[in-house]
Amino acid sequence: MIIEINTEFIKLDSALKYCGVAENGAHAKEMILSGDVEVNGEIELRRGKKLYKGDKFKIFDEEYEIG
Repeated sequence: MIIEINTEFIKLDSALKYCGVAENGAHAKEMILSGDVEVNGEIELRRGKKLYKGDKFKIFDEEYEIG
């Protein structure tokens, strides 16, 4: 699934909320800190990680791309 953004970047926790995977910021933080989220093939533990167009993140076997 492609997530279209109109800004230079989107933070990882915001991307999880935007695509509907996380209910709110606390839920996004919990998923990230539990090691459930991969960014560009590596586990990411920083909720403020900036995602740019072309970056991919994966959670629960679903992959999303920033477009």
